[in-house]
Amino acid sequence: MKTERRNWWNRSLLGLGLAVLTSAFCFSQSQTGPADMILVNGRAFTATDARPFAEAVAIKGDKILAVDTTEKISELAGSATKRIDLHGRVVIPGMMDTHIHYYGVPVPGRLDIDFGEPMPSCAKVLQMVEEKVRTMPPGKVLTGNMGIEAFFDPRCTPAELDRIAPAHAVVLTGPTPHVGMLNRAAVTKFKVDTSALPPLAGWYGKDMNSKRWDGVVHNSAFLALATKLITDGTEDDERLHKFFLQEAKYGVTSNTFLEYDPGPRIAQLARVNAPNRVRIVPFAQYQTGPTRRALEHPAVPQHLAERVTVAGQKWLLDGTPIERSAALRLPYADDPKTSGRVDYPEGEIGTILREALQQDQPLMMHAVGDRTAEVLFTEMDNAGGEKVWANRRVRVEHGDGVVNDLIPRAKRLGVIVAVNPMHFDADTGNLLRQRFGSERAEVMLPCRSLLDGGVPVVIASDGGFGEPDLNPFLNIQMATTYPSRPRDAISREQALIAYTRTPAYSEFTDDRLGTLEPGKLADLAVLSRDIFKVPSEELPTIESELTIIGGKIVYSRNPAELAGGRTSSFAVDNK
Repeated sequence: MKTERRNWWNRSLLGLGLAVLTSAFCFSQSQTGPADMILVNGRAFTATDARPFAEAVAIKGDKILAVDTTEKISELAGSATKRIDLHGRVVIPGMMDTHIHYYGVPVPGRLDIDFGEPMPSCAKVLQMVEEKVRTMPPGKVLTGNMGIEAFFDPRCTPAELDRIAPAHAVVLTGPTPHVGMLNRAAVTKFKVDTSALPPLAGWYGKDMNSKRWDGVVHNSAFLALATKLITDGTEDDERLHKFFLQEAKYGVTSNTFLEYDPGPRIAQLARVNAPNRVRIVPFAQYQTGPTRRALEHPAVPQHLAERVTVAGQKWLLDGTPIERSAALRLPYADDPKTSGRVDYPEGEIGTILREALQQDQPLMMHAVGDRTAEVLFTEMDNAGGEKVWANRRVRVEHGDGVVNDLIPRAKRLGVIVAVNPMHFDADTGNLLRQRFGSERAEVMLPCRSLLDGGVPVVIASDGGFGEPDLNPFLNIQMATTYPSRPRDAISREQALIAYTRTPAYSEFTDDRLGTLEPGKLADLAVLSRDIFKVPSEELPTIESELTIIGGKIVYSRNPAELAGGRTSSFAVDNK
């Protein structure tokens, strides 16, 4: 595998050189033969600094031939060139959602319970579980999301689940997938060794301080169990196909899946043969004992190699503030007895970093709390500092705690922060004020302050199939308004760059993706409305009129119009 891996940082330097060369002729349109397709009379957002906007794009084969005025692009057309009149519509580079947890369908024998609201009371959870098990066939597993209120209610315990469901396995997730609660029947079904100490990077108890199994499990102690509740078999193929269709409707052309076990996903992608570009990053969090789980980077079938890659490592270094499992430098305001936990000992994090260097693998590090970010940056300094890391493009996923004094350190170490704007809403803001207190809540979950401090920002959904979080225009709305802290909002141009150019940079694909420039792959989307003019409240209604991947139309809102012929035109509606 070592010989098959790219040298990511040397390749990035090559990409930089190519970018300089292409910029020199970006708008001179050297003739290399007629274009296969031209899109004219539009407004192309190139996501470049040299010339952010143009009028038209020419495509030849799977690459962009030229980006310029309609007049100059029209000169590249031949008798067989397909001409699309945009009538002023906005064209953008294909968007890249680089943090997706695509959960498989429930395994046979699993029954899900819908509590009817995101935060049901403990009484409602227990009542509905009790009602469900009365008619639940033997051998089934009952699952559901109990939410934050019920999880922290002292009356909602594994012992209470034992009382109401003594013969039926019950597994309830907490407010996020980082935590779960199991009754004794589930322990038996999944053969959990309750005499074992918590695994590395895992914890027991609602407060994460239980030394012995008590049925409440965090991070590694739960994720190994959670994977047994889903499957990525052939019964999920149609669902995955619909996922890619949904992404194309949004103008998303590249996806990054974080996978516990990459092999089945690669096999599924081969069966589905989806057009999207997919990067699979092994998600190396869960363990069953005191040592780290070995990572696997399985080979990709040759016919998928153009679109599918397996590269990188994702490590979970803490939890979230919702369960108070994100590690803070000061105690939680609403529970001064705890400040969260860093999942791995500091020395182990240093070992993870050094191994990644030896294996030539890019890193994605889930670090939410400010103490977690501080520990990570200290270990990066101990493992060579900026001389080693400045060009490695380490990504901090979520990065809620990369604040104040940590922002200059992130810049110095070349860190990129992947933010999730759906966490910027007012409800989350209210919860975080409870968790952090007013003063810390004003700086946690940074966005514009990162850019102002010179730290590149990626927008990623952190979503899964069917979730509203996947809508990039909803995420852009949140990023450009930041309802809970408007002063940290960014511009729409910055948000689009965070969905295109910067994620390509973060994944070492900026030599071929992320901007509209000659020589780069022709991945782009024509938007249904002008993203720069539409009222903010209407941003989530935007869709892609036309999505192109590698020079091929993979989605159109009007397939009859674009299916054949050498000319087509959009209706004039560019509100």
